[in-house]
Amino acid sequence: MGAARVADVSVVVVTWQALALTQRCLAALDGQSVPGASVEVVVVDNASSDGTAEALGRTPGIRLVRLDRNLGFAGGAEAGIAASSGDVIALLNNDAVPAPGWLAALVEPLRRPGARVGATTGRVVLSGRFRPAAPDNSHALVGLDGRRWERSPDGEELLNSTGNEVTRSGNGRDRDWLRPATSDPSPREVFGFNGGCAALSRVALDDVGGFETTLFLYYEDTELSWRLRRRGWGIEHVHGATTYHDHAASSGTSSRLFQDQNERNRLLVALIHAPSSVVLRAVVRSVGRAVSGPDRGRRLRVLLQVVRRAPWALGRRRATDRTATVSRRTVAARLVGDGQTP
Repeated sequence: MGAARVADVSVVVVTWQALALTQRCLAALDGQSVPGASVEVVVVDNASSDGTAEALGRTPGIRLVRLDRNLGFAGGAEAGIAASSGDVIALLNNDAVPAPGWLAALVEPLRRPGARVGATTGRVVLSGRFRPAAPDNSHALVGLDGRRWERSPDGEELLNSTGNEVTRSGNGRDRDWLRPATSDPSPREVFGFNGGCAALSRVALDDVGGFETTLFLYYEDTELSWRLRRRGWGIEHVHGATTYHDHAASSGTSSRLFQDQNERNRLLVALIHAPSSVVLRAVVRSVGRAVSGPDRGRRLRVLLQVVRRAPWALGRRRATDRTATVSRRTVAARLVGDGQTP
């Protein structure tokens, strides 16, 4: 349940140790509105030690939730949802800047009478511009098609995400990662929402529950998307709801935090939701990397974490099955191949 009703739409921003980024985000939010609806902004500070909470506490027009320890994105988002009052809750990364009209476009499908849409997800564009990179550029971003890109002021804009998809080996990823931002609009129907640019129906959240806070960071949006799908809620991409995102500005894709959380949660979410064939492929892939790939020690430690948590994940699997109205097989039909095309 939400807080006492003060707004129709709530925007939740979770932050940790990133005051400048968060202030930039809030400045861009200041001009966002939804026709015929009142809007509130809830900022959750995950126990930052850089003065973020003190500075934001002096910022007018926001509701600040100060946590006494870092609960990650999942726990932070849950705290923000609990403190919010809207029938629709929009989630925005603190390292993102929304384009004009972002909020109105994102929440419109959720406010349509009779619509059984549980979540919407916007169009996330990477900040800056990019050009093709040389094969030996170790800092290049790699697309689903294998093309490599590096930052360049005279390059082109690229997409970060148009929602989340899951492959048949259990790998969650951003749909349209590194496609040109000028590409034609992507299909409205998408497997899951991107938690950094999304809107959620409170009715749907009351039906399926909120974020799985023990995941802490990464795959929490994919896990919730599975539960929404299993209860028959739709998830839609909204092309007109655009944000510009500093990809992984808070954690970094090469950090141990990113790597450990990403690998661990990929397997746990597969155990909770995916068909057995997907779980098997996910496990074989991870074991192979842990045995023969680089960074074997760290990968083995992650696998041990998954083994210890497997009973919990299987319990969650059984609980989801008991309340599901849509079969696992039906939802899994939306999974895609590990290459660029389904």
